[in-house]
Amino acid sequence: MENKFSLDKNKKIFPIVLMVVGVILAAVLLITRLNLINLVCLLYCCIMSALILLSLIIKKKVYAPMIFGYAISSVAMIVFHTIWGADAGFGAFISDKSAGWSTAANALFAGEGSFFTRLGGNILLTLPAAVCLWALFFVAKKKCGKTTVKAVASFALSILLMGASVFSVLFGNMRTKPVTERLWEGHDDYLDGVDKATAENPNVLIIMMDDLGYGDVSLNGSIYETPNIDSIGENGLNFENFYSAYSVCSPARFACLTGRYPYRGYADNVIYPTVQTTGNFAQTRIYNSFEMGNNVDGMLGDEITIAEVFKSAGYSTAAFGKWHLGDYGEYLPTNQGFDYFYGSHHVNDMYAFYHVAEENGEYEIVHDNSEMRDENGKKDQSKLTEWIHDEITNWITETVTNSDAPFFAYYASPWPHGPVFAGDDFDGSTGMGTYVDCITEFDTYLGTLFKTMEDLGVLEDTIIVFTSDNGPALEGSVADLRGGKYLAYEGGQKVPFMIRWDNNNGLFESGGEREQSAVLVDLFPTLVEMCGITGNGGTENYLPTDREIDGVSMVPVISGDEVVHTEDNPILHMKRENIKAIQYTVTTESVKADYPDYNYSVLNDNEYVTFKYFEKIQNDNSAFWDKYRKNWLHILTDDYAENYNRSTVYPTVADEMNAKLNEIQKKFADNRRGIIE
Repeated sequence: MENKFSLDKNKKIFPIVLMVVGVILAAVLLITRLNLINLVCLLYCCIMSALILLSLIIKKKVYAPMIFGYAISSVAMIVFHTIWGADAGFGAFISDKSAGWSTAANALFAGEGSFFTRLGGNILLTLPAAVCLWALFFVAKKKCGKTTVKAVASFALSILLMGASVFSVLFGNMRTKPVTERLWEGHDDYLDGVDKATAENPNVLIIMMDDLGYGDVSLNGSIYETPNIDSIGENGLNFENFYSAYSVCSPARFACLTGRYPYRGYADNVIYPTVQTTGNFAQTRIYNSFEMGNNVDGMLGDEITIAEVFKSAGYSTAAFGKWHLGDYGEYLPTNQGFDYFYGSHHVNDMYAFYHVAEENGEYEIVHDNSEMRDENGKKDQSKLTEWIHDEITNWITETVTNSDAPFFAYYASPWPHGPVFAGDDFDGSTGMGTYVDCITEFDTYLGTLFKTMEDLGVLEDTIIVFTSDNGPALEGSVADLRGGKYLAYEGGQKVPFMIRWDNNNGLFESGGEREQSAVLVDLFPTLVEMCGITGNGGTENYLPTDREIDGVSMVPVISGDEVVHTEDNPILHMKRENIKAIQYTVTTESVKADYPDYNYSVLNDNEYVTFKYFEKIQNDNSAFWDKYRKNWLHILTDDYAENYNRSTVYPTVADEMNAKLNEIQKKFADNRRGIIE
């Protein structure tokens, strides 16, 4: 009589194939060290647990190869996270989902830990599955006269194994070390060479809005007033053609702080939380592994940020508001050049969302998720502007009062990214909805901040930059431009940009406008030049030499509205890992040389013309979502709304720009991090 519910050691093809798959996955995981393969291994274990239960139901057997396949894959994951993990190993057992991952409050569960903490934590994490797997193997192998008892035990253990497998998916450690070329040596050498600033160096205040459209400020024609934002341009300069380096949040912030296109650092898309929570499973547990690539969870620590440059020069540095470039380890703002950070590591529509006070890579949660709910439990973030304003005001006041060093402040407002909220004193104040109420509140508090800086005597000696990370999403104004957030059209990447510096030593006259194009990656080299940052005992305009800095200084634009983005330094409009469009300015004489018979007004009336070329771009008309524009050439000088394709009129220009786009794309692919040998 056949022994039911027994361990089958026979060489059955299907169980052996499944075991081989597990062995292959284990090998690939340990060879590639990619978190994406770890996810596949987790999925494999879940599938195997289901097949083990199915084999009990149908065949009344437990197949040894399937047990071994599960075990081998699990051991590989333990080894992977123990050796290459970027997590102490115990993080899966944090249960306070509203608070997220509080480093200072949960020291045992935070940081990289050590080999032994990672080993212990990951063994504990897989212990439920290991116990179930071993017990199932033992019960199936052991001969027992009471078949019913054996059957019940086998079914119970296989069901528990499925539950333990799902537990591993929901709570398993997902933070691992990046697998890429690192630039630490050049990072450290460069920063060590930065010369110390003096009290005469200007302060810097960068104001970065979130999803604010080009037409969302009154200086650019909005239908409501933003007087304090406008004051930056009215007392400084307003740029008519300034571009974010990307049409979505995280990559644009990467570009702003590093002077490099986000492709260089695998920051090609929105960075999601890595906190241990099942609140929003996909975005907190698996998103970065698929989207970022190479185990990157934020802005890599070996990137040189503008904050690190100013900190090395002796500036006091701080960031306020939205970070959105990573939430642990090397990705934290105070590990990226900021002495202090107050705000959120994430975005206001993400879970978990909380405000922290952070220093030296350690943070305390000061406002958790529960404080951003109303009495009915609904989301209420109406206090955010007030909280952030109070923090930056207090920090600037204390810094100016207690130190002779200049300061560098990065004020990244979470607004008007949706869902939008306005404080009680502003909600309903404009009659134009919460979106405008929110911007009005920000503008009012900004005026208060400027008044504080004036009273402290530092307003005139501060370079103030105002811009946005990309165009608007569901609400907001792009003026007459095409597209919006997440598109490479003008509405997605053309953003407000104003700069003010009262004591600019004749660099520019206040109240002017600048027509020539610039882009967010230009801010890094621009501030280095404007603030007189030197290195190695006096080298001017001191920039890193071990890596590509994609931006160019805007000082020629600021001082004389000169062209800086020529064919040799084009503006790139990127999405994911692809260059969607390339843009640069040429003299009209060079165009006429190629087209001597053309007598068009755009060539006759302008000394320069700006071309923008799309090799392939999705349609922004949702009624024709499946259509793409291919070989699309625009002259932004007279068609800033990108209404007409002129590739048939200027085919030589289109061909040249297509070749340039593909040349740069290949260089990026061949040298992802932009390493200079």
